[in-house]
Amino acid sequence: MKTLVIVSHPYPDQSQAIRALQQTAQALPNVEVRNLETLYGHDTTAFDVAAEQKAHEGVNRVVYLFPIHWFNLTPMLKAYLNQVWTYGWAFGPDGKALAGKEMQVVVTAGATAHTYSAQGLIHSSIEEVLTPMKASAFYVGMPYAEPLAFFEAMGASGDKLTGFQQALQARLTAPLGDALVA
Repeated sequence: MKTLVIVSHPYPDQSQAIRALQQTAQALPNVEVRNLETLYGHDTTAFDVAAEQKAHEGVNRVVYLFPIHWFNLTPMLKAYLNQVWTYGWAFGPDGKALAGKEMQVVVTAGATAHTYSAQGLIHSSIEEVLTPMKASAFYVGMPYAEPLAFFEAMGASGDKLTGFQQALQARLTAPLGDALVA
């Protein structure tokens, strides 16, 4: 099984959790990691679309690793989807490049799990916040795995960060279809 991990963080120098999770993914066999800010800076128009599309070839699972940014994707990741997931490649009559590849969303959030609940401040679960990713996966024919969310990630270190890394490693080494959403 081959996995592609697309990483984005709007403030990469401030990210301990995303950096640690990226390192965990990079250490696994058959995993390619592409960090959008490392490759393209913060230029939302600089994507090498052909190279990004080629990176998806032969992949069984695509992972999107990012911090929840104002209850949304990061600006670079949103621009990436807009530009790389093109008509005729990702969707449309001949757009089958992503069909059958499992989508796994892995996010960090500075807030608590309670904040992301019906009783919490935003009255929404992490699954509800990530509904656009789920809808996008289904639209292009990707099976969608249950999101992996790490709460209270801001400033996480030590055992907490190690726990995040172990959970990610377990998910990325699990068989395809192990955590699919119906």
